[in-house]
Amino acid sequence: MSKRVIISGGGTGGHIYPAIAIANALQQQVPDLEVLFVGALGKMEMEKVPRAGYEIVGLPIVGIKRELSLDNLAFPFKLVNSLSKARQIIRDFRPDVAVGVGGFASGPLLMMASLAGIPTLIQEQNSYAGITNKLLAKRAKKICVAYPGMEAFFPKEKIALLGNPVRNDIVDVSSKRKAGLAHFGLSDSDKTLFIMGGSLGARSINESMDAGLSKLIEAGHQVLWQTGKAYIETAKAAVAKLGTNKIKVFEFIYEMDLAYAVADVVISRAGALSVSELCLAAKPAILVPYPLASEDHQTKNALTLVSQEAALLIRDSRAKEDLIRDVLALMNDLVKQEELKTNIRKLARPSAANDIALEVLKLVK
Repeated sequence: MSKRVIISGGGTGGHIYPAIAIANALQQQVPDLEVLFVGALGKMEMEKVPRAGYEIVGLPIVGIKRELSLDNLAFPFKLVNSLSKARQIIRDFRPDVAVGVGGFASGPLLMMASLAGIPTLIQEQNSYAGITNKLLAKRAKKICVAYPGMEAFFPKEKIALLGNPVRNDIVDVSSKRKAGLAHFGLSDSDKTLFIMGGSLGARSINESMDAGLSKLIEAGHQVLWQTGKAYIETAKAAVAKLGTNKIKVFEFIYEMDLAYAVADVVISRAGALSVSELCLAAKPAILVPYPLASEDHQTKNALTLVSQEAALLIRDSRAKEDLIRDVLALMNDLVKQEELKTNIRKLARPSAANDIALEVLKLVK
């Protein structure tokens, strides 16, 4: 009888893509292994996971809003409903092990799995652990982390420092520059700025870029710009007004390996997945952490790189004043670019997905 693994979590690409990378590594190591994903209804994992070829079941779980909201009144009912559904999923699928990658769905699923006597593994992507994972850690058998010093949040004997799993195609992007330029319609003679605000977009980055596009073009640069859904039409209008073919705008970019391959400099949020991909791609980066991330974990992720001179940081509140100025300076400073590349490459962990998969398989009875 084939072994079965449930992987739960999602909400953002920072949780979903590591989960898919773990699933891919598991099936490489055990081809007949069955994998079931559990996500939150209405969240992006319900679309992204089937696109990657895996089955997913949704829970009605939601997060608690920080501001006063009537939606919070429904939270206890949705939590109870999600716990009940998670228990039924576990009974039906009968997993040998349950993996939580963070996000709304991982809480109910891992809690019910541990109560059913199924071994659980947590994959914590950030340098500052969230509340849900800290609670789940008490019952988890193993906790895989990406940053040193996580014994501040978890029992030391359960921790394995293995890095964040990312897609295999990002491990070596240096050979893909020509293909990337052709794919995005970019020139080989101009320097390329790649702007990404995470899977959901980043308003402060988008607005800062919108205000400074003409300066980038005047400096002779070209721009690859992932805006997210909310800003795509505004960005298209801004580019049309400039009448240039040097700015390529996309709502979402699936071919991230090609995007990194063409980039000379990257502007990014500091989510765990983005940081891990930047380390593997070894790209000079200016990080603009999302200030409302839980426990301000994006700023902590960014500071980990900054402390090792592996990236630059601009506070979200300063983006409109400083971002274009600092981007133009870095685009023209080849010495600084090389320093950032060298230092960020040292932080890469290309075998993270396979190493975490091995830890998962160790827990299979």
